[in-house]
Amino acid sequence: MSEQFSTQHGTAIVADLVSVIVANREYLSEVDGAIGDGDHGINMAKGFAHCGRTIEGRQLSLAEALDELTLSLMEGIGGSMGPLYGSLFIGMADQVRGCEEIDAAAFAKLLRGGLTSLQDITEAGVGDKCLMDTLIPAVEAFEQAHARGESFSAALYAMKSAASQGRDSTRDLVAKIGRASRLGERSLGVLDAGAVSCCLILTQLADSVQPRLV
Repeated sequence: MSEQFSTQHGTAIVADLVSVIVANREYLSEVDGAIGDGDHGINMAKGFAHCGRTIEGRQLSLAEALDELTLSLMEGIGGSMGPLYGSLFIGMADQVRGCEEIDAAAFAKLLRGGLTSLQDITEAGVGDKCLMDTLIPAVEAFEQAHARGESFSAALYAMKSAASQGRDSTRDLVAKIGRASRLGERSLGVLDAGAVSCCLILTQLADSVQPRLV
């Protein structure tokens, strides 16, 4: 029987995402400060912390918990990151509505749904020095591992590895979108804050799902 997890772990899984972003508030702002406004961690932590307060003590499915995260980010984060991450999470939620159990095939749809939703509002892609440099390789790595017949756990590991490599790749890229793009070559040599936060989220998502697989 294939590995799967119950969607009734939604509150706990999203609470883990909240915790990792809040814990890295200063780090994310420090990364962002190199070529951006230096407020990425502050804004992300504000939105995620609001979600944490909203879901605390509630028994939510994964779709319901992701809906709450979407609302918190859309309403609580200034600039572009609220809509971007909000689109990612609502796209994920839409793929698992009504599901009781999520196996690797359903999780692949969740990831692809999030990416597709994000691509509906931005033309950014790999090489633009942004969160897509983390997200796209991570989604593709999970899909490819699943297609090869690897276990859910192995596919999660592949996703984490690709996310880390994608994050690190932004150090050697020139920013092509956003405020940092005005720096041109001066944006070389530092990580993109969105790629870093996306890696934190995907890594924690994998680490939260994996021990709940049965």
